Amino acid sequence: MYGSIDRYFRDIDMLPSTIPTFMLYGEEPGDAVAEFAHIETIAVRSSVYDWEISPHRHMRCIQVLMVLHGQVEFRCDGAVRTLEAPCFMVVPIGSVHGFRFTPSTMGYVLTLSAGFTRRAERKEDVMLALLTQGGAGTIPPEYEERVAWLCKEMLAVQGDWRAPQPLFLTLAEALARSLPAVQDQEASSPADERLAGFRRLVELHLREHRSVDWYAGQLNVTAKTLTRLCRRVLDCTPTDLIHARLVMEAQRLLTFTNANVVQVADQLGFADSSYFSRFYRRLTGHSPQQDKRGPAGSRIPPR
Repeated sequence: MYGSIDRYFRDIDMLPSTIPTFMLYGEEPGDAVAEFAHIETIAVRSSVYDWEISPHRHMRCIQVLMVLHGQVEFRCDGAVRTLEAPCFMVVPIGSVHGFRFTPSTMGYVLTLSAGFTRRAERKEDVMLALLTQGGAGTIPPEYEERVAWLCKEMLAVQGDWRAPQPLFLTLAEALARSLPAVQDQEASSPADERLAGFRRLVELHLREHRSVDWYAGQLNVTAKTLTRLCRRVLDCTPTDLIHARLVMEAQRLLTFTNANVVQVADQLGFADSSYFSRFYRRLTGHSPQQDKRGPAGSRIPPR
């Protein structure tokens, strides 16, 4: 059942003026990693916080939670739901979310960098919709055993989360494709649907450098309404979200392909590689040439 949305926003109001942003909960974002993937049990982190994770967000990653035993109160972008195991929750990039688990809840938290959405085969791919719009619901009985096995296997093969191996990412994709494609629409509001639509459009048109007015037009709202929605729910502007996603994609290309800076700029729709370099430096604090020279993850100190 649903909890009080007013109470949810009272919780948000009690936070600092800026919504806490983490890589993993409780850990500062630090320097960006081009591609990453991480899995842990719910208990590892949540038990330390008395099984309650306060509202926060991740601007660089998607999270997928699987609860295999227990109960969770899930709060995300204003909606509040209480779910019984076996259930799942998908948190898109930038969504403000929090959890309250019953003690001794069993399950897993999978964290994936934004570039994981590129594994979707086409714009109609149901996995793309799930990862960009989010959702929550019951794990179908016929998939329970598979989901549990995939989670255990990822935990067993996990190496350096800053340089995920192909096997780990393949298992993660199998997990994402094992979750229901059609979500419970009772949880959605018009605002939720517009925000989900905006995220999906950004993924599909990232390289086209569309204006906020264009995105708003596609969603049948004004640019002012879209900006107000992003500020209220995500504590950022639509342009902030677009630019953050563009930089993450640039970092992925610089780190994991042979493309040089000029080629990366061209692939991302920048007509001028010098402008791309200035844009990149402004958002990251360093040049794309520095990231191209360094090995994957080398800028991140070990935790």
